Amino acid sequence: MKIALLGYGKMGQIIERMALERGHEIVLKKSSTNTFEGLEQADVAIDFSIPSVAIENISTAIHKGVPVISGTTGWLEHYHEMVQLCKEKNAAFLYGSNFSLGVNLFFELNDYLAKMMSKFQEYHVSMEEIHHTHKLDKPSGTAISLANAIINHSDKNNWAIENPQADDLFIDVKRIDEVPGTHSVTYTSEVDFIEIKHVAHNREGFALGAVIAAEWIIGKKGVFSMKDVLDLHK
Repeated sequence: MKIALLGYGKMGQIIERMALERGHEIVLKKSSTNTFEGLEQADVAIDFSIPSVAIENISTAIHKGVPVISGTTGWLEHYHEMVQLCKEKNAAFLYGSNFSLGVNLFFELNDYLAKMMSKFQEYHVSMEEIHHTHKLDKPSGTAISLANAIINHSDKNNWAIENPQADDLFIDVKRIDEVPGTHSVTYTSEVDFIEIKHVAHNREGFALGAVIAAEWIIGKKGVFSMKDVLDLHK
C-alpha cells in the first residue's frame, strides 16, 4: 500500500515507521515546506498535521480521489463540510479523535457508564484531560468525544474548561511535559466516587491504529469512524 503522510511531525514519523514495518511504502511526506506532489500516487492519505492546515489536507485528498484518514483535532467546526465534500465526490473519509484501540474501547465503556449513571442524580460527573505541553488544542479531541457521549445521556448541555455553569460538564485540562495522553471520567456523590481512566504510555498505539484504519479503508466509499474499523457498532 502506498501512503501519503500529510503532516510529518512526531506522529507522522512514528506512523512512517509503523507503516514501513507493516510492508507499506511512503510516497509523500507533507510538511509546511513542500507541496502535495506525489499525492496522486497514494492509495491512502494519513493526516496528522495541525488545525490550521487539516482542512486543506483533507479536502485536497478528497478532490484527488485519495481515501483520507485524519487524526488532527481542533478543526471540527468544519467537520460537516468535509463530510459533505466526501459525499459529493463519492470519496472515502475517516476522522478519529483518537486511533488507539484502548481509547476506542474506553469510548464504549464511557458511553455505557454514562447511560447507566443517568438514572442516579446524586452523582456529579466531571472529567480530567492531561497532555504534553506541545498540544495545540484544548481540550483534546478525545476529551470532546468523551464529553459529548456523557452529555447525550445526562442533563448537561455543554462542556466547559473554565467557569462551568450548573448545566456544563467541567473538563479539567492540564498540560504537562511529555504526557502522551490521560483521560478520566469521575462520578462523585457524598458517599463515594466512580472513576474510569485511560492512560497512554506512548504514541505508538495512536500510530498503529491510524495505519490499521488506512489498511481498512482501501476500496471503500463513504464517511467512517474507528467504530467501523474495529466493528464496535452495537
